[in-house]
Amino acid sequence: MTVRLNAHDLAARIDRISILRHVNLSVFQGEFVGLIGPNGSGKSTLLRVLAGFLKPSAGEVSLDGAALQTMPRKAIARKLAFVPQDLTVDFDFTVREIVAMGRHPFLSRFGVESGRDRDQTEEAMRQTGILHLGERSMPSLSGGQRQMAFIAKALAQEPEVLLLDEPISALDIGHQLRVLGVIRRLCGQGLSAIAALHDLNLASRYCDRLILIREGEVLASGTSEEVMTETFIRQAYGVDAVVTTDSTTGKPAVTALQEAAG
Repeated sequence: MTVRLNAHDLAARIDRISILRHVNLSVFQGEFVGLIGPNGSGKSTLLRVLAGFLKPSAGEVSLDGAALQTMPRKAIARKLAFVPQDLTVDFDFTVREIVAMGRHPFLSRFGVESGRDRDQTEEAMRQTGILHLGERSMPSLSGGQRQMAFIAKALAQEPEVLLLDEPISALDIGHQLRVLGVIRRLCGQGLSAIAALHDLNLASRYCDRLILIREGEVLASGTSEEVMTETFIRQAYGVDAVVTTDSTTGKPAVTALQEAAG
């Protein structure tokens, strides 16, 4: 399998505080990886390092075999898209204008949109179910609608690798399923994706592989069956849980019972 994104012995510090330590991971072509772990475990920091927005204090990230730190930002943007957790918009852009920004890495020298650019913008809006919101201003949208617009912007970028930080946190269950379903389908067409997810059961259902982060280190990595065990859940989240097999999906399902003693 082709490795799209690789991290070797990553460490990261923010304000002299160690956030990540000795993180190793690979994301293969066509793979949907779920990044799970409690609040403050380092998931967002890891995604920012993988996207090239935060320089690691040690280790290296490579994208299609090239060291990320040596690549021009525009070259990275032609391969990798990142949807952050903070989705504030300072200006009164329309939804269509925001989504069209995903085409900037491919615009000509004079910034003129081509027919293909417009088609990809429309397709990304259609995939995320926001085509009808195209002329709405971003400040007029709900938090969930804004989130869908930024996911559409990332899809308009036609990335080979898609990184998402809590992409379904502000969405209702219908839109959660839509977003995860779109990512799952695009991975079937060759996209590689890694998403930080809080809902363990949805992560188990949709992701090919899970990476469980605790206190800045990888506690477990593998299939949902390998990672979502009662022992790992207790170690990472500090709760007692029962893990069963969902009768519909055939995937592990977690029911948290209580905060673990001791």
